[in-house]
Amino acid sequence: MNNYGLIGKKLSHSFSKEFFNHKFKKLKLSNYSYKNFELDNISSIRELIVKNNLLGLNVTIPYKKKILKYVDELDYYAKEIGAVNTLKIVNKKILGYNTDALGFEKTLIPIIENKKSALVLGNGGASKAIQFVLKKNNIKFQVVSRNGKKIYEDICENDINENLIIINTTPLGMYPDIKSFPKIPYHFLSKKHIAYDLVYNPRETIFLKKAKEKGCLSIGGFKMLVEQANFAWKIWENNFH
Repeated sequence: MNNYGLIGKKLSHSFSKEFFNHKFKKLKLSNYSYKNFELDNISSIRELIVKNNLLGLNVTIPYKKKILKYVDELDYYAKEIGAVNTLKIVNKKILGYNTDALGFEKTLIPIIENKKSALVLGNGGASKAIQFVLKKNNIKFQVVSRNGKKIYEDICENDINENLIIINTTPLGMYPDIKSFPKIPYHFLSKKHIAYDLVYNPRETIFLKKAKEKGCLSIGGFKMLVEQANFAWKIWENNFH
């Protein structure tokens, strides 16, 4: 059996297992399977790969940055972003990629029109991919995080008015913690704004509901999730036969 999988800490919310196993079944790749691997720490990654005959892995919270020191080679995106969400194992070498950036770019950039400034909530591994895409597309941005230079309590009316794209890259609102949400002044949002949430479960978070109430164009993380998974499939597909 040729195995693929997902590594993270809590994976009950995972979409990847169903997505990839469905693709294997649809393409009649009966010798391939996709499993979830919940890890308390990342240091045993090589043993996990050997023991489970793994050819590829997706990487999720909280290991997108921590995995870097175990990877032998990084692609351009992973190197520039400083975070990895896809691994390919070739001749015992671990190759690291970042498809989050590709998935985000494909789902946001076509709809931004003339909006050229964003407020990015969170500064973790997923945020790094978002920041990379914004820079690449000449979109100015401010980063807000719990313990960064700018914290949530600092966000004022001017910040909201100047940044017409608001992007939540934090896990706030993700199942099972669905009642949590970023503490920003939602009352300053308007129909000029785009609210983009990387959280995909639930499909509509409190962050998106609050934004929608103010007339914002609201986009959940499911589209990005599907696109980044499709890009991961392309990285692996020459293994499938």
